[in-house]
Amino acid sequence: MQQRQVRDIHYRLLPGTERRTTDIVIERDGVITVRPPHHMAPDQVDATVLSKSLWIYRNLAEWRDLNASGVVREWVNGETFLYLGSSYQLQLVAQQDEPLKLKDGRFLLLRPLVERAGAPAAREAFQAFYAAKGLERIQRRVAHFAPRVGVAPGATQVGDIGFRWASCQPSGDLHFHWKCAMAPLTVIDYIVVHELCHLHHRDHSDAFWNEVDKVLPDHRDRKEWLRTRGATLDL
Repeated sequence: MQQRQVRDIHYRLLPGTERRTTDIVIERDGVITVRPPHHMAPDQVDATVLSKSLWIYRNLAEWRDLNASGVVREWVNGETFLYLGSSYQLQLVAQQDEPLKLKDGRFLLLRPLVERAGAPAAREAFQAFYAAKGLERIQRRVAHFAPRVGVAPGATQVGDIGFRWASCQPSGDLHFHWKCAMAPLTVIDYIVVHELCHLHHRDHSDAFWNEVDKVLPDHRDRKEWLRTRGATLDL
């Protein structure tokens, strides 16, 4: 993986694949990633990026508008946190057998944890909750959709995978970001199907999107939700 620049465009050059087209993506964190055919030299990739500069500028500007106001949540009673697309109020409790629970329509967080270790510990408790609950949910959806896509994926993992919502590994394993657990079920299903279809096509070619369309004919609406609302899925 290389960091490259052509004029004022900084991008991350990913390893090439058996593909005929160059895939340029504005990632969830605004980073530009480029995955070319394996036979393309770096200077050829630079030329391709330059030829797509207007598209890149337009989409970066749109990304900045959508992410202009980042999510700032406080660890106090009454603050709201997302889970599977719904908002739940936070209640700090004096004692319970786990750092964080979702019970009776509220997130219950240990007050001593916040008082002793502050926001980092509270955030870690939420991330652990999303990772554990997200894994259970996503594994079921992978099992549901895999036969419909016609693939046999490897292991499913949920954790902090950086700037992507999910990724399909060369081994067939599927990795999902813990933030996916904050999204509505329809959006989680889109992310799952998206990655399963990458087991057929590693790029975002027409053939890839045709596979997605076979399973989720309304995938464009789900993708648009993630594009415009994805910035809210954060702590």
